[in-house]
Amino acid sequence: MSEKRRDNKGRVLRNGESQRKDRRFMYKYTDNAGNIKYVYSWKLVKTDTVPKGAKDDLSLREKEKLIHRDLEDDIVPCGGEMTVLDLVKKYVSQKTGVKHNTEANYNFVINIIKKEDFGKKRIDKVKLSDAKGWLIKLQSDGRGYSTIHSVRGVVRPAFQMAVDDDLIRKNPFEFQLATVVVNDSVTREALTRKQERAFLKFVKEDKHFSRYYEGIYILFKTGLRISEFVGLTIADIDLKNGVIDVNHQLQRKRNMEYVIEETKTECGTRLVPMTDEVKKCFRKKSLRTAKSQRQNP
Repeated sequence: MSEKRRDNKGRVLRNGESQRKDRRFMYKYTDNAGNIKYVYSWKLVKTDTVPKGAKDDLSLREKEKLIHRDLEDDIVPCGGEMTVLDLVKKYVSQKTGVKHNTEANYNFVINIIKKEDFGKKRIDKVKLSDAKGWLIKLQSDGRGYSTIHSVRGVVRPAFQMAVDDDLIRKNPFEFQLATVVVNDSVTREALTRKQERAFLKFVKEDKHFSRYYEGIYILFKTGLRISEFVGLTIADIDLKNGVIDVNHQLQRKRNMEYVIEETKTECGTRLVPMTDEVKKCFRKKSLRTAKSQRQNP
């Protein structure tokens, strides 16, 4: 009968366990994909003490327990060695066919994560308190509430994908944002009727801005988004029946390329009624555009 292996304190080591020359403990196991893996610890059991200057960590037996639990539940050990940045990039790569504004937001979030130490953290190491702490740090660093809201809006579903893929057990970003960071967004106040009339009067009478009067008046009186307004074609403007058919918008990409997009939401596709004054502005703007095209063919 072979002699059982023991550590430097005479304790019997289990299958897969060993102690290195530097006295660190090692556990060797095979994951569900058939790959040989190793984990290390300065402690065999929880009550052991670590050598002076060494970093405290879970004991080897504690790590073994977590590994066996993950293997039994088909959870990929160590989060598949995937970092937060790796995970978010993988999630974004699967979001095909999105509008360019959405794609730009994804890239914006990725660029933020690239600059953060949190992005280098292994996903199975991210706890609820880590996720909250990171968002708090972003606000302390000067990031606005809307930016943090956008970041969480990408990171949370990315971690949910990791849960669904059995890379982690729980989503650490499943909490209400308002319970963690302060909503410092400034509420925009609409102009009063008096302020609106004063502004339009100024634009109409100003030597430089008067050329934009019709367009500004139309925006005020129809509630169109600027992207919807600049995307209008002659076919969208029904002066006879007094309606504007809003069915698309004009957007500009970062490379300065202009693209036609659907309206922001399904409700954004709509018919907007026109007053007689709005119709008059459209006629004037149309004549001005035609004159400009004749002068600059």
